[in-house]
Amino acid sequence: MPTAAFPTPLGTCSISWQDDMLTGFQLPPASGEAAAIPPWVANVITRVQRHLTGELQDFSDLPYAFESVGDFAGQVYRATLQVKAGATCSYGEIAQKLGQPPAVSRAVGTALGANPWPLLVPCHRVVAGDGKMTGFSGPGGVKTKLRLLALEGAQLFAE
Repeated sequence: MPTAAFPTPLGTCSISWQDDMLTGFQLPPASGEAAAIPPWVANVITRVQRHLTGELQDFSDLPYAFESVGDFAGQVYRATLQVKAGATCSYGEIAQKLGQPPAVSRAVGTALGANPWPLLVPCHRVVAGDGKMTGFSGPGGVKTKLRLLALEGAQLFAE
């Protein structure tokens, strides 16, 4: 599976694809092989770079390889793509969007913790029901989550 690393204001990110589908994305520090980058992937890279300089992008139109993550996780990622830059929602709200009871919020968190496309599928925009910043599986943990939310202009409250 081809992977390409590229510079961003946060550091080196990488993107992976197979044929015409995105199979992965990594936040810094990331690495990747030198690969011939198809034009559609180059466009995604440009959009990520713009997003991380404050020219916010909506990545919901990208061709994610959802079939590689399982049905429930795919549903969670599709619902998460609806959370736009500058906004947040809770794990329970994602469960509710899926027609599930609040108890499913833990499973939502587990799915988001395994998100193969952090930033693109904006798992950083999902917070605890009380608004607290909970774990973030990307490099840098909650610190990176807060940095991404601040970049996007999300309203954050101190404890």
